[in-house]
Amino acid sequence: MMANHFTSLKAGDKAPDFKCKNQEGEIVSLKDFKGKKLVIYFYPKDNTPTCTTEACNLRDNYSLLIKKGYSVLGVSADEEKKHLKFITKYNLPFALLSDVDLKVIKAFDVWGEKHFMGLTFDGIVRTTFVINEKGIIEKVITDVKSKNHSEQILNSNL
Repeated sequence: MMANHFTSLKAGDKAPDFKCKNQEGEIVSLKDFKGKKLVIYFYPKDNTPTCTTEACNLRDNYSLLIKKGYSVLGVSADEEKKHLKFITKYNLPFALLSDVDLKVIKAFDVWGEKHFMGLTFDGIVRTTFVINEKGIIEKVITDVKSKNHSEQILNSNL
């Protein structure tokens, strides 16, 4: 899978404010993480092989991420019920936000042109943002390695 599109956001930018429902239907916003470090990762779809690998890598290293002071949120365009099934199936310890109207996805500029098996289409470009306690983006990971994603986040020298 190749992407022609990469987010225009970069380290040093203020993270876009957002409000979105999690898998339980509760509203989650950037303001909820004021004074905390946040990893927000955008992925195409629940229960697909690469997205599952990425989520399970974050799950398996979650205690280390928490120990380093990070909160973790995943975001896709899947509905809340699908997120809840995905979380239950893989015992994910973090919330997944349901952005069916693409507002958060577009605010973070991770919707764009992708190529797969000779097809070109628009979709979520797998991207992760590490946001500091003041709401400033510290790191943008566009070349996400699903099997080692936690390592990519933790090696950001924050």
